[in-house]
Amino acid sequence: MGDLVNLRRARKDRDRRRREDEAAENRVKFGRTKVEKLTARAQDELEARRLDGHRLASPADPEPSPDSST
Repeated sequence: MGDLVNLRRARKDRDRRRREDEAAENRVKFGRTKVEKLTARAQDELEARRLDGHRLASPADPEPSPDSST
């Protein structure tokens, strides 16, 4: 007599293998290399520093204008 096979478990294993295969294909298709990730991170940091460098300094204690006291 043959081995007993739990059909539910076999179906889950089959589906799991399909999902893993699809994930591997997507990693190849859409994934980025380590160099690309590092380059993007460095570019983002550079842009953030430039943006912060162009920020106008706001006064700590703004004085009310004379026209607003009416």
